[in-house]
This record gives sequence, structure tokens and C-alpha cells, in this order.
Amino acid sequence: MPAAATSTHYQELVAHARRSGNLGSIAALVSWDQETYMPAGGAAARAEQSSLIARIMHEANTSAKRGELIAQCEADAELMKAGTETGACVREMRRDYDLATKLPGDLVAALAQAQSETQEIWKHARANNDFKSFAPALDKVMKLTREKASCYGVPAGGELYDALLNEYEPGATAAEIEAVFTPLGQRLSALIADITANGTPPKVDFLHREIPTGLQHAFGQKVTAAFGFDYTKGRLDTTTHPFCSGFGPGDTRMTTRYAIDNFPDAIGSTMHECGHGLYEQGLPKDGDKFGTPLADAVSLGIHESQSRMWENMVGRSRAFWTWALPVAKETFNGVIDDVDLDAMVRGMNTCTPSFIRVESDEATYNLHVMLRFGIERALIAGDLSVNDLPGVWNERFKQLLGLDVPSDAKGCMQDVHWSFGLVGYFPTYTLGNLYAAQFWETINEQIPDLDERMARGDFAALLEWCRTNIHQHGRRYSASELCERATGKSLSADPLLRHLESRVKPAYGM
Repeated sequence: MPAAATSTHYQELVAHARRSGNLGSIAALVSWDQETYMPAGGAAARAEQSSLIARIMHEANTSAKRGELIAQCEADAELMKAGTETGACVREMRRDYDLATKLPGDLVAALAQAQSETQEIWKHARANNDFKSFAPALDKVMKLTREKASCYGVPAGGELYDALLNEYEPGATAAEIEAVFTPLGQRLSALIADITANGTPPKVDFLHREIPTGLQHAFGQKVTAAFGFDYTKGRLDTTTHPFCSGFGPGDTRMTTRYAIDNFPDAIGSTMHECGHGLYEQGLPKDGDKFGTPLADAVSLGIHESQSRMWENMVGRSRAFWTWALPVAKETFNGVIDDVDLDAMVRGMNTCTPSFIRVESDEATYNLHVMLRFGIERALIAGDLSVNDLPGVWNERFKQLLGLDVPSDAKGCMQDVHWSFGLVGYFPTYTLGNLYAAQFWETINEQIPDLDERMARGDFAALLEWCRTNIHQHGRRYSASELCERATGKSLSADPLLRHLESRVKPAYGM
């Protein structure tokens, strides 16, 4: 440990952060339980529990003592030397503290309770295709979320939405996101139109054969263990909407979902959450770093780069299925024994517009994200009311993906995010795709035999690259700095377009 890090004020600040980290772990565990095994009758009490924990966490994160310790550390030239871990840690703690102290404790508690309550309402409303019962709760969450954004304040030259986006992708603005999304959307639409007009759709009926969910679960565990997920420090469970939580040292939990006639959805979701899980297990949470920014992901865009890379760059590749198809055949008891490698790879790289984001193919996925970005931006600006959400959703979905939405359950209620007030989250999915594609090109340059390794079921070199270039740094560098350090280039959309063309066109005989 550097001598500067042994200073009394720094060590006391780290101790404060560790306490907050443990409180965050408790809050995450309470939320995980609600989304997995909590009985429906516990919803009201759970909302109160979530509210109380949020208030306690907020009090810890905004205490005057923490502010004093941060100021003392900032005045310590040795601690704040440029490029040091301690300097980065204090810098990020200052950012977190300044944001947290802008929020009243009552608002934090009220939002946590509303989120917990709305999540339960969403579960039932989605299952019953009943937007009317969901709308009042969602409206309450949106109003509280807008109030939170107002407390943060509108950045100079920006808009209210930027304050929320900054929680997930520090420094990003809606205008910058729009500037990236607009040309990307146009290029994606052109690619999809070209494939639709000139390609031959691959056979995909075998992807919907009935496979017991227990066998799908076993296959997912085999794949994620091969990727490097440590099951002595994690687990895989089921839920309505897949997610991953890194509670703390030695405890990372993934969830997925199953449909008996759609195993690609399950394995895709499982690989996606495994990417998050590998990142969480790779963050330096041991010792005195837990609870500090050095043990946190730098941004959700980078976090999503890991999940999207393992799900798509790996999980849809020919190299992966060279190894995984025999494993799947063995696990699925003969159901897909007649499926050959070529058919599987083509089937996993289709380009067919569909209703559900998490089930969509790689080429159309980003259009789903762009739809949500535009809608939540309008909700926060006050240009769209919650009651008008279904109609606007359906209209814009038709414009972007050419489909008539059959129900709100398959439309505006399909995702859990807005129930939690996670506004500003959705753009990070596409940012994650952009980062993932750029990382992937660099990875293949630096590990030239990667395909041969993956075809043998050997993913160790890939995981080590991620550990070295992404995971170990926590929030020491910004997302853009991390990208440039890892790839030598600033973020660009070109690698993603090259990747999609290399996968989808061959699947359609182009």
C-alpha cells in the first residue's frame, strides 16, 4: 500500500465507505429476494424495509463527517498525486458525496418505497396485460424521479434528463447520445433493409423445440462455469426479468428466465448476466477497497459492454457453438441431435424485428434501446404523460421496427426499469454494444488464436484480457479513458457495424 494511503484521514474515509458498501449489500440482498423468492404477501413490508435501508444509507453517504474527511484528503498533496489510486478514489468519493447531498433524505426514502411497491404492481400488471392498474404507480415513480433530477440540477447547456443519465454514464448528455444514436439508427435500418430485401432467411424452427427448463438451467450453468464464473462465490436463479447483483466480496448472484419452447432466450439471458457477473467478480472488492469507487464499475456502459460481449460476440459466434453445441446436445437429451453447426450459427444470428427487447436479435436490439431513450427523455421533460405512454410506444415501435404491438405486456410494460425509476439506464445498453465491439476487435488482434481457444471451450485468455484491461481498474479511469487505454482509440460506431455485418450477412447467404 502506498505510504499516502496509510494516512489517518484516508483510512477513516475508507472505513466510512466500507460501512456504506455493507449497507448497499444489504439493500441489494433485500431487492434480490423480492425479485426471486419473496412471497407476494411480503410486498408491503418489503417496501417499508427498502425505504428504511435507503434512508440509513443516505444518512451515511451524506454525513458531515464524510464531507470533512473528503476535504482533508483533497488537501493532502501526497494522496492526490495525479494518476494514483488514492487520488482517483478521493475524486470519485467527492463526486458521489456532492450528488448524494443534493437529495433530501425524505425523497430518497419515498422513492425507494415507491420503487418497491411499483415493482410488485408491475409484475401483476404485466402478467395480466393491465396497464391501467400500473399507470398510477408508474406516474408516482416518474414524478419522484423527476424531482430527484431537479435536485441534482440541470447541467449547463443541458436538460433535466442529463442529471439522471449522469448517475449511470458519468459526464454523458442526452444531446451527445442523440448525436450517436441518430446516424447509428440510420445505418442499422439500412443494414436491416438490405438483409430483408436480399437475404435468404435461415431455418430457425429448431430453436423453439420444447426443452425442459431444468435442462436449460443445467446448460446455462455449464456455459457460465466454462466462461469463468465462480460458483463458489455466486449462484444462478430465476426471475421475471433477468438481472445480476454483486453484493460484495464472494457473493455475486445472477438470475435468468426460461420458456420451455425458447432455449435461445434463456441461454442468451444467462450469458448476458454472466458477463455482468464476471465483471462483478473481477472488481477488486477484497481488503480495504470494498465500498470505495475502486471496487465499483466505472459506468453502466462499460458494465453492459461486458454482458453484451459475452452474450453476443462470444455467444453467437461459430467458435463458441463449435464447443457448446455438443454440450447442448448431451444436456438436452436428444432434442436437438439433428441440428448441425452451420444451422445453429445461422439460427443464432438472425435479423428479424420482434416485440421483446431481451429476446431481440443483435441487429435490431439497438432500435429497441433508441425507442426507450426517446420515450423516457420525453417523460422526464414533461412532454409525455404516463397515461399516453402505450399509444406513443406503439406508434414509435411501428415506425422503428415495422410491427403492430399486440399488447402492452409485449409493449411498454415489458421492462422492469421504469418501475425502479431507472431513467437514463437504457442508453447504456447501446453504449455497451459500441464499447463491446471496439474491445472485441482489439481482443482479437491481441489474442489471434481466440477462435481456436473458444472452439475448445477455453475462455481463460479472454477473461484474463477483461480482468486486466477492464475489471481491475474499478472507477480509477473514466469510461472514455478506459476505452482509449484498452483499444488505443476513442469510441466509434464503426466496429459495431463491422461486427454485425460479419455475423448477420453470412447467416442470410450474403
